[in-house]
Amino acid sequence: MIEAKLSSQVADALATGGAVVALESTLIAHGLPYPDNLAVAKQLEADVLAIGAVPATIAVINGEIKVGLDETDLEIIAHGSNIRKIGPRDLAAVITRKESAATTVASTSDIAASVGIKLFATGGLGGVHREANYTFDESADLTTLSNTPIAVVAAGVKSILDVPATLERLETLGVLVVGYQTLAFPGFYQTESGYDLEWCFDSAAEIADLIKTHANLQSTGAIVVANPVKKELELPKQLHDDVLLAGMAAAKKAGISGKQATPFLLEFFHRETKGESLRVNIDVVRSNAKLAAEIALELSQLR
Repeated sequence: MIEAKLSSQVADALATGGAVVALESTLIAHGLPYPDNLAVAKQLEADVLAIGAVPATIAVINGEIKVGLDETDLEIIAHGSNIRKIGPRDLAAVITRKESAATTVASTSDIAASVGIKLFATGGLGGVHREANYTFDESADLTTLSNTPIAVVAAGVKSILDVPATLERLETLGVLVVGYQTLAFPGFYQTESGYDLEWCFDSAAEIADLIKTHANLQSTGAIVVANPVKKELELPKQLHDDVLLAGMAAAKKAGISGKQATPFLLEFFHRETKGESLRVNIDVVRSNAKLAAEIALELSQLR
């Protein structure tokens, strides 16, 4: 079990079998510009609370893993220009150095599952990068989810990635991917990525039952609940495709790769779409947080 400091609200909810939703901090530090990042972090927690669940934003603050951040912690993550973006492999190093760091999907999942949290809401998963057959560039999110028993609500994977290769890897790694009210795998900024899913579940109660059954079978991998952005809110396809091609070309020219690629391209999208991609990004994470809270509430009642 990972040693972490739980906020009193998170500790009480876990002790009584209440509904808890984990939230990542990379979105705050690296996914959105300031001050939007701080406002969105607070809004996500408010959205989860409004539904009746307890938000548990996760980060490392001055070398201490925290599950449930206070106002000062959120300010540190939102303001810090030297906040690291860390996966599970980096935890020991950042704790030893007593630094502050933002947790990715992989490290957030790892920490959340370790303390007993069953639901995690994020924007989009990491995955297999384009040209990975040459670069071997694949997110640690995938292998972590293969051995972490948690349900992750996400709007698919970011379109900068190789979507079909990512879905193939998730299948190989034994990660169950189900659509929420859809059989189309979402494309983060867009409702559909062009690739289909095998399973569709139509309600939070049904997904909660799925999570319970998955646990009863002693399955060790994660469940990904793919929750698409609403059609009327998605980024227009032509704009999306044009900016994606330009962004990938700009990243290649600048020599940007690995963990730096995502923040670079998110900023590129924000700039070139004149803020439209940021609007979609916020819509996506809020929708996912609300759905995760609804599922967590249903799951707590099943227990």
